Amino acid sequence: MTTPTKVAALVGPGDHIGYEGQWRTVKSTRTDIGAMGGLFVVVAWEEGGTERFRAGDELLVGAPPATA
Repeated sequence: MTTPTKVAALVGPGDHIGYEGQWRTVKSTRTDIGAMGGLFVVVAWEEGGTERFRAGDELLVGAPPATA
């Protein structure tokens, strides 16, 4: 069984991303250019905070685990 992934450049609002041991929901995205000219995606989380990923990074996507 393969783990579902999505390239950072294709992530959008509402996507659920497994990151740093927890599921986070994408609130918004924007692009940014790195110091060496590389393309980055800046993700703002519904849960607060932001993270910057290289556009080609593969991110774990899926549904967050159900809470009881």
